[in-house]
Formats: sequence, structure tokens, C-alpha cells
Amino acid sequence: MIRTSKPILPRLLGLCCAMAILCLANVAFAKVKIVATTTDLAAISAEVGGDLVTVAALARATEDPHYVDARPSHIVKLNKADLLVLNGLELEVGWLPNLIERARNSKINVGSTGYFDASTAVSLMQVPSIKVERSMGDVHPGGNPHFLIDPRRGADVASALGERLARVDPKHAAEYRKRAKALSARLSKMAKEQRARFDKLSPAQRRVVTYHASTIYLSDWLGLTELIQVEPKPGIPPNPKHLARVLGLMREKSCDVIFQEEYYPQKSSAKLAELAKGSLVIIAGGTADYTAARAYEKRLQKVADQIHATLSK
Repeated sequence: MIRTSKPILPRLLGLCCAMAILCLANVAFAKVKIVATTTDLAAISAEVGGDLVTVAALARATEDPHYVDARPSHIVKLNKADLLVLNGLELEVGWLPNLIERARNSKINVGSTGYFDASTAVSLMQVPSIKVERSMGDVHPGGNPHFLIDPRRGADVASALGERLARVDPKHAAEYRKRAKALSARLSKMAKEQRARFDKLSPAQRRVVTYHASTIYLSDWLGLTELIQVEPKPGIPPNPKHLARVLGLMREKSCDVIFQEEYYPQKSSAKLAELAKGSLVIIAGGTADYTAARAYEKRLQKVADQIHATLSK
């Protein structure tokens, strides 16, 4: 007969109990899974959620959020998400609805607690007063969707997101609200400080040209005057006649600065800047490392610094 030093059954029972306790602990401390459509939204989500959440972005920082290549990995992320954070105003209309449908996750369907449309939290600009038609170019009927380039709007989104996370994960509601309040305060302070810095420039120094109608919130924040866009209509590539008009206006108004996001074509803007003996400023399209501490704030600070350095020459 083979003898063992300890009975096997009690040892097995003890092991099972230990595994059960570990499983319960994992459930108890499970993090809220957030999927954001853009890296700016991902950065805000990471800052508000802290260690209580995991965050993934669908679009890359260098990718035009209007035209994101939908990938199978996106469906997997959305299928496991507890909260979907999207920009709204049809910015993602060309690719997101189909991904949501294929993800088969009722938590993130439109109208669910896990569906958060950031555009509902901000005051909007360029809301059309007439019926939008295709001939007008890429005009959004609900208003301009590029509001996250403005820290004031970012502050509003942070506050609203804190409240939404409090609903998704009530146990940690106080922590979400605390972090959202802190982020909102920092962004509001940044907005005031940068506006005061730009207000010291003369009105002539604050005249700019942009490529796409995507910077109106940035210009509103910093007190810039956008003379014209390089695109004749939103989303329509420039033609020689329109480029001549842009150059003529730049010379007439003594404007020598063009700025645009990195994901838009740069050839026409670069040529205009050369002919006007001016500068082309390329700004990031989104927050690159969105999981880093205060990443969204640092991105906006860098954008403001880039533009101010060029305008103040």
C-alpha cells in the first residue's frame, strides 16, 4: 500500500478554495474597459478613469478621424467594452456604426449607459442654419466636430465623462468625479493662460490661414482670425484658382502663417507659405501617447507653443 504524508482530498479542497478566492478578487477589482474613437478622447478617459479603467483608442493620432480603416481588432475591442466614448457630430459616421453592429455588445449601443457622445457636453460652433447639401462639401449638419483642440471644450467633456463613469461604475463614483474635476480645472486654467499670452500679439500677428475647417475651436480659444482655408470647401482638394485667391488674400492682409493637422496633404500649403515668404506649421492630429500622465494637456500646450512661436517672429 502506498502512503502519502497528507490526505489528498483536503489539499484539493484547499487549492479549489484558494482559486475561488482569487477569481472573486479579480471580479471585485475588474477595471472598466473604455474604448474611445480618437486618441484625444482616450487621453481624457485615461486621466478621468485613472487606475480604475483600461483605455484603447480606435483611430491613431496620425489618422484622419473621418476616414479610419476599420479593422477586426476594433470589433474585438468593442465587443469587450464597458464604455464607448465617441466624438459625435458624424465625425465617425463613415466607419463606427458598422463596427458597433458587428461587435454585438448591448452595453455600447446608442442610448445605453455605455454609449457616451462627447459632443453632447460642449457648446458647438458652425452649426448650419440652412439645410446641408453635398455640394457644400464635408459640412456636418450638427455643427463642427473638431472641438477637442480647445481645452475649454475638453474640460466640459472631462466633467461629463466623470459623471458617466460614475453611472457605469457607481462604486467608484467619487473617485471619477474627483479626477474629472481636477482635469477640468487644469484645462480651464491652461485655456485662460494661453489666451492671455496670445492677446499680447497684435491683431495683424493673429491672422492665419488653415487647411481644413477643423481649427475653428482652436482659433476661437487663442483669439486668432482665420482669413481663409486652403480647401475651397471642406473636404474638397484645392484647385489653382482657389490657391491664387488664398495667396492674394495672404499678401493683401500681410498674413504669412498657415497651420494644419499632420494628416492633411501639405503640398499646397507648403507652396503657399513659400510664395508668401511665410511659415507652415504642422500640428499633431491627436494625442500620441494617450496613456501617459496629462498627455492631452501636454498636446494642447505644444500646439499653442508651436503657433505662438511662429506668429511672434
